[in-house]
Amino acid sequence: QLQLEESGGGLVQAGGSLRLSCATSRRTFSHYDMAWWRQAPGKEREFVAAIVGNGRTTFYSDSVKGRFTVSRDNDNRTLSLQMNILKPEDTAVYYCAAFTGGPYYDIRSYGSWGQGTQVTVSS
Repeated sequence: QLQLEESGGGLVQAGGSLRLSCATSRRTFSHYDMAWWRQAPGKEREFVAAIVGNGRTTFYSDSVKGRFTVSRDNDNRTLSLQMNILKPEDTAVYYCAAFTGGPYYDIRSYGSWGQGTQVTVSS
């Protein structure tokens, strides 16, 4: 399993931007497809975005497509999520996760999770 640590969350006004990061010390980071998930209070954890190991292909949920961009730096073993045009409904705890197989949008497809970082968007 990967040890993952998210950072970059905070409070931002609607329409603003934030950039989340997820770091690992695992040297085989590039071997893993990675994803961002989020969980709002009282709701189930939902898929946000995924990126394959070499960074060439990405996937997004419809709710963030066109506003969020997932990227990775394999040399520095870091996953990022650039979030623009933030909305109050984006308020959630954001988690990075390492993919182990199956559909990207299925929570059971992930074997390692970070502790999460809180993003709050005020209206």
